[in-house]
Amino acid sequence: MKALISAAPGGPETLQLSDLPEPAPGPGELLVKVLACGINYPDVLIIEDKYQFKPPRPFAPGSEICGEVIGLGEGVAGWQVGDRLVAVTGHGGLAEQLTLPAARAFPLPAGHDPVEAAGLLMTYATTIHALVDRGQLQAGETLLVLGAAGGVGLAAIEIGKALGARVIAAVSSEEKATAARDAGADDTLVYGRAPFDRDQSKALAQAFKAAVGEHGADVIYDPVGGDYCEPALRSIAWEGRYLVVGFPAGIPKLPLNLTLLKSCDVRGVFWGAFAGREPKRNAAHVEQLFAWWREGRIRPRIARRFALEQGGDAIRWLADRKAVGKVIVDVAAS
Repeated sequence: MKALISAAPGGPETLQLSDLPEPAPGPGELLVKVLACGINYPDVLIIEDKYQFKPPRPFAPGSEICGEVIGLGEGVAGWQVGDRLVAVTGHGGLAEQLTLPAARAFPLPAGHDPVEAAGLLMTYATTIHALVDRGQLQAGETLLVLGAAGGVGLAAIEIGKALGARVIAAVSSEEKATAARDAGADDTLVYGRAPFDRDQSKALAQAFKAAVGEHGADVIYDPVGGDYCEPALRSIAWEGRYLVVGFPAGIPKLPLNLTLLKSCDVRGVFWGAFAGREPKRNAAHVEQLFAWWREGRIRPRIARRFALEQGGDAIRWLADRKAVGKVIVDVAAS
């Protein structure tokens, strides 16, 4: 089988399309033909050895897949050859086949496009956990979403609206603002590119405050970090909740006096650990996502499709913040 392999730490240009032996499922595992693989920011980090998990090399990046069962390991029940599934694997998705624990897979409801399905689980499951469990977002509250035109950002807009919130989408271009409005955002804010000096940071804080209104943002969803964090936090409501989702713009340093002045919380969001620790709650969230998808309240938006041999280009496209929506490697079409 073919796989896009990371043999040494480095950027997307270091990935190599290689022929590998077909894997065999162990006890409790499924052998899966990969149909499509979603690209996410951890894929940028993992090939450079900058992610918290460092798989032994050689390995294929790609952690979010839609696939078809082609083999069953010993002791597997509830699955049949031909079943379609979605799963988050940690790595290995940029390959024609992989094995994964059956307990980590979810049956794909009939009638859904595998390419769209490959963009559902990580972004939307992260976001429903963030907004429901960590943010405790309530109907009628105001949600400010940073990086709102990326995969998790668009998911936050859709889920925020499904939960009955007023959603303000902050993005870096008018094109992305259009995408955010198309996803259901009530209002948008276009910000500049970091880094910001002190005056620019103050101006951005004022822009956030004007966008969310006098009450402030009850929940702030931040998958960006960097110089955007402090100005956004200055727009938070009394007893608001700031959700730390990711740091592609850098790990911010917050002046903690702001949390005192607003009596607000800064809450981390680590969906992978939640899914491992609370599998039943995570499964309930996934079922809710499937229901919303079926009802048309959410739908993964595909920014661009790449072939397997272009997987490095897909990772670079995401790293360069060019994506409006999800970046997908269409493995079955390669």
